[in-house]
This record gives sequence, C-alpha cells and structure tokens, in this order.
Amino acid sequence: MWGIYIAIFVLLLVLELIYFKIADRFNIIDKPNERSSHSTIVLRGGGIIFTISIIVWAIMMALRQTSTGSVTVINYLPFLIGLIMIAGVSFIDDIKSLPDSLRLVVQFLAILFIFWSMGIMHWDLWWTLPIAMFICVSGINIINFMDGINGITAGYSLVVLISLIIENGKLKIENGDGFIDESYLIVAILGVLVFCIFNFRPKGKAKCFAGDVGSVGIAFIILFAIGRLIFHTGDATYLVLLEIYGADGLLTISHRIMLHENLGQAHRKHAYQIMANELRIGHVKVSLLYMVLQLAVSLGFIYLCPNTILAHWCYLVGISVILIVAYIIFMIKYYPLHEAYLKSLKNGNSVNK
Repeated sequence: MWGIYIAIFVLLLVLELIYFKIADRFNIIDKPNERSSHSTIVLRGGGIIFTISIIVWAIMMALRQTSTGSVTVINYLPFLIGLIMIAGVSFIDDIKSLPDSLRLVVQFLAILFIFWSMGIMHWDLWWTLPIAMFICVSGINIINFMDGINGITAGYSLVVLISLIIENGKLKIENGDGFIDESYLIVAILGVLVFCIFNFRPKGKAKCFAGDVGSVGIAFIILFAIGRLIFHTGDATYLVLLEIYGADGLLTISHRIMLHENLGQAHRKHAYQIMANELRIGHVKVSLLYMVLQLAVSLGFIYLCPNTILAHWCYLVGISVILIVAYIIFMIKYYPLHEAYLKSLKNGNSVNK
C-alpha cells in the first residue's frame, strides 16, 4: 500500500509543477500591497493541489473497490461534489474577484453536500443543521483568513490531519471502527506535503501561495473529517483540534468589530501577522509556533484528557480561557506597533496627496 502512496505523492508533485506552468502562462499571481506580509510577486493558487489530492484519492478508492466488488466510495460522492464546487468558485475568485454574497451561497450549498454525505439530512436532526451550518461556514472563512504568511496553512493543516489519523487509530483500537477511511487522511497529507515543498519557506522564498482555492479547499477537507468524527462519537468538543486557529480568528474578528472596521476589508491584525510584520519574526518560525501549539493542544486532548464528556468540555473551555488571556496580553503589549504602522501609512498617503 505504501508503494501506492509514494506513486500518488510523485503524481501530485508533477501535477503541482504543471499547475505552476499554467499559472505562469495565464498570470495567476499575487501582487503585494500595504496589507500583505510579502513583498514580491508570487504564483497564486498552488493550494489547488489539496482538492486534486482528494480527487486522486477518490479515483484510487473507486478502482480498488471495483476490483473487490465494494462501492463504499459512493458514500463520499456528495462531499466530492461539494469540494469541487467550493474549490472551483474559490479558484475563479483567485483569478477575478467575485461578490462575497456569491461565495457565501456556494459555501452554504457545499456544506449541505457534506451533511448529505454524512447522512444527517433527517427531520429528527433538523435543529442541529443551522448550528452545524454556522460553525462550518465560520470555520471555512476563519481558516481562509488565517492564510497570510508562508507555511501557516500547510503546517497547521498537517498537524490537524496527523491528529485526526491518531484519533482514528485510537478509535479503531477501542471500538474496532474508525470514523473515516484512513487513506483519505493519508492522501490529504500527501497533498499538503507537496504544497509544503514550495510554500513552507522563509519570507520572499515561496514559489507559490495557497490562494482561496487552497485555504478554502483544505478547510472543507478538514471540516468534513472533523464532522465525521463528531457525528461518529457524538462529541462536539473535537473542535479543539482547530483551537489555535479558532482563537486567533474569532478574537481578531471581535477586535475588529470593537474598532468598527469593515470585516470584508483586508488587514494585518491577526496575532500571527503582528508577529511576522511588526515583530519581524520569520514566517517559518511563526508557522512552526502555531503548529507546535496546536499539536500540544491536540495531543493533550487525545492522550491526557479523561475520556468523558465533562472532562472534554472542561479541557476545551480551559484551553480557550488560556488562549483568550494570552491573546489579550499579547495585543496590549504589541498592538501599538501595528497602530504606528497604520499611522505611517496614513501619513505617507497624506504626503503623496
């Protein structure tokens, strides 16, 4: 089986290189501006490999199951339709900006395909659907917002996927049944590793950026797996596997609301952006910090937290409180540096006028 995975890795690497040729030919690039954390023109949309990896996985599963007479891959078909739909619109948005309303409508529709694939589109579960829909769409956009420096999307996704593999294996040992086919997670990791080769680099060295097609695509892939885990166990606290991104994303949104800012406008107020820009910490170091923090939180939850609902909720709330306090202390100390940066921009524009 590992020989197949090696072949898939090589195939994904070749497909990524082919995409680079296409992106270069059609000028699919990311130009820096005053809100960017990069200063050079870079190819955009390299994260399309995440979606391609899952399509390759589905083809592999279909071929394998055809030879054995099994057709379980059909159960994933609605999810695959949703993934292609949401990734396709995101890719178009990378090339030519689309209205926020259109992207949101597609995201809601794609999430419905996830629910269909998981088998929760039942009247007796109707009350859970709006809550799950809100969480999923919010999660997709928070993960998208957090894609702002080299390596952070790929590195963080790698940690989440590895944590899911560990939990899947643990459930198999305890209950004899995992929440998802392990090959799904492995092939998704292969796609992330291919992207890491070209993006997990110091500032100014990245060959490509994920683009919305990448950040939204990997968010969809991860949320599908976490959704299956939650549905399989009946335990919503597994959202802790996205705790670090969730804390930074939600707290930054809250901060911007307090500042009466337009949430649709580009900015550099995330904690990781202030680390990379105002504090001049290298992109790779910041990305590694987020990876290590999430890995510690996830492994603590999987291995150290007692396997009871009460303990799980106490762990989730406790980690959330710690991160909120840490965020507030960080912003009190370092946000003035960002205010000084914004003031310098304003003064510079005034002089130019």
